[in-house]
Parts: sequence; C-alpha cells; structure tokens
Amino acid sequence: MTGGTSQRPQVFRNARLLDPANGVDETGSVLVDEAGKIAAIGRDVVVDPIQQDIAAVDCQGQLLIPGLVDMRVYSREPGDEHMETLKSLSRSAIAGGVTSLACMPNTDPVIDDVSLLQFIQRRAQSVGLVNIHAYAAATKGLHGRELTEYGLLAENGAVGFTDGNRTLANPLVLRRALSYASLFKRPIIQHPEEPTLAHDGVMNEGEVATRLGLAGIPAKAEVMIIERDLHLVEITNGRYHVANISTAEGIAAIRRAKANGLAVTCDTAPHYFALNDGAVTDYRTFAKVSPPLRAEADRLAVIDGLSDGTIDAIASDHAPHSQDSKRLPFAQAETGVVGLETLLPLTLELVHRGDVSLATAIAALTAGPAKILGLSAGRLKVGDDADLTLVNLNHAGRIDVANFRSKSKNSPFNGRPIEGRVLRTVRAGVLVYDRLADARLAEA
Repeated sequence: MTGGTSQRPQVFRNARLLDPANGVDETGSVLVDEAGKIAAIGRDVVVDPIQQDIAAVDCQGQLLIPGLVDMRVYSREPGDEHMETLKSLSRSAIAGGVTSLACMPNTDPVIDDVSLLQFIQRRAQSVGLVNIHAYAAATKGLHGRELTEYGLLAENGAVGFTDGNRTLANPLVLRRALSYASLFKRPIIQHPEEPTLAHDGVMNEGEVATRLGLAGIPAKAEVMIIERDLHLVEITNGRYHVANISTAEGIAAIRRAKANGLAVTCDTAPHYFALNDGAVTDYRTFAKVSPPLRAEADRLAVIDGLSDGTIDAIASDHAPHSQDSKRLPFAQAETGVVGLETLLPLTLELVHRGDVSLATAIAALTAGPAKILGLSAGRLKVGDDADLTLVNLNHAGRIDVANFRSKSKNSPFNGRPIEGRVLRTVRAGVLVYDRLADARLAEA
C-alpha cells in the first residue's frame, strides 16, 4: 500500500541513519521524491532545498530508522469495535512508530474467507495511516479441523496462516497446512502451547502460582509443541513460525532447528523480556497473557535469544480488552495486553542496559518481521516507500496509559520509567505522526 499521490519532495537531513537490513549506521540524509519514494540515502546526499524546491527536515542528529513492522496485532474489527477499530489501531500504531502491521484473524466473524480479507483491506485503505496486512485463519472458524482456501487467500493478500492464540494441535492438520502453505510461499504461524496441558491453567506453573493458589501452565507445554512441529517441518519443508516464544527450552529447540537448516523463525513480545511471572502477584490481571509470563530464567533466555539472533522478531502482541473483561477474578479475566505504543521504548530498555545491540534491536522491529512476511518494508532502500520513524533514543519519561491512542488501556506497564520516544512517523513520505504537534493538541 503506497501513498500514490504527488507531493513536494523532501529531505530528512542531519540524521543518524540506522538500517540493519543494509548494514547502514552513519550520519546522513534521506531524500524523498514527489511520489513518496526514497530517492537517495546516505552521507553523500547533497541538495539545496531552496534552489530545488525541496522541503527540508532537520533531524538534529536524532535516530532515523525504517518504520517499524509489527507482525502480531489483534484489530477487534469486525465484531468488537468497542475495544478497538482499525482507525484507533492505526492511530495507536503511528504513535508507536509502526508503519506496517499484520492483523490476526481472530475477529468476529473470523477472517477465513476472501470477503473478510478484502473487508480489512478496504477499511485499512480508507483509514490510510498505516500499511495494514492481514493473516487468514489456518482452519475454518479457527476450529483446528478443516483448512481454509490457502490459494485464494494468498492470492488476495494474506501474508500467512494462523489460528491466532489457538494452537494447531492436530498433527495431521498441521502437516497438511505446512505442505499447502508452502505452495504459496506463506508461513504457518503457531501458538506454541500443548492445549491439554494448558487447558485449566491461567498462569505459569511454579512458585508464584502455588502461592496464589492458581492453576499453572507448565513451561514444557511450549517446547512439547515446538519439538513435535519441527518433525512435521522436516517432512514437509514448510515455513514454520513460532509466535510469542517465552521459554528457555523453546528457544533452545528453535536454535537447534536453525542450525540444522530448517525454515523456522520465531518472535517474542516485550512482556516476555520485560516481566516475569512475579508481575501477576496480587492477582494483577493486566499481566495475564498467553502464553503466560514465565520464570526469571526464561525471561533471561528470551533476552539471550534476541541477542544471538535466534529470535527473529519482536511483535507487540497488541490485544485490546475492555476494562470490565480485565477486572474480573484472575481465572476469568481475558488474556492479553495493548502494546503498539510501548513496543519501541520497552525494546530500547534492552539496548540501554547493554543486553542487546541497537542494530539487533531495531532489526527485530523492522527487517526481521518484514522478511518473515515477505514485505517490502523494514529497510531504507532507494525505490521503496519512504516509511520512516524518527526517534529520540535518550528522552526519559514514564508510560502513561491515559495518553494511549488505543481505545483500550490494558497495559501492565503504566508508570514504568522508559528512555526513548518516537518523534515523527512518516508513511510513504507523508507525516502521519508528529509528537510535538500531538503534545500541543493535548494541551489545547
């Protein structure tokens, strides 16, 4: 999805350009043409804005990166628009520096046929703030039995197939899904949780669950599904992606599979490296997620997996919920947190602590997910849409859910100190978010 309209050329200059996909980390400029495409990049870009009638943006040495790509977002439209609409989702995304995202098929009705897929695309185009892609359901109705029409859905823009937060538990169904999806060069995205072990559980099995008297989900439930599935990947040569990986053993299994040459990728979400299962003490339902927050050793393993490249992407796992559905007894409360507007600052925590390099962190938010989904995004490349995010790496503040653009506020990070914020978000050369203008509007 591109801008497609003529506009005044512009140059973003005096920026620290960081593009992990192309190994770029230098001070320079990005020239954007009248079609919203990148025309030139680097330290050698020299223009005279006055003589050439080019709008100039002085980045004042701040970090200029490709627009973030979020590969795991729940839209709630159609069906639950009181929690989130594609418009509020888009506004939340650009405030978080996200210019491309992929919506999960867990809507009402489920995105399991072409008409629903096209509905999402039309609505996204009418909003026009973010490049919104969509997954199609791997099985009809998310019931785990009958495959959807992968060919038609892929032809009409589905970027992958998944049953979202439901595990593809039947091995025969998954084998067929991997084989079928490979014909159309699309990944199967798996929720890694053995469902019979997880059935009655509401948090991670361990000391905290015992103390709170809550039914636990063993960490083994994750690696059991992953290791089973890897045998099916060997049989089918399909493309397999593990979503929200959260355990040391699961990460180790992926690491071994990659070393063996399997077409396997995985992502995690910020809550799995920013929190452990102690966050649910006092029955804090805003920290209830799926898979659940894990033990401290698992949290550290997630960071190691990001650092060494085993984990390919960081996704927000943005899952809006109403206050009422979260303010219930822990066992009855919904799972999930909103995450679009905290995706970047929580990831930057890893950088500021020295756990992960800046290039590695930004790659996991840009080029990594774009490559998995086959998108022309997440990089600064001449001829591509000018999807850009300008970031102040060192600005200190606190997360304030009251300022979220999302309709929902279910975040466990309210009040958390952060360092780093989005200054501007540009999609196809068009400024779609300006923090300074947004702050002025809030004060008016």
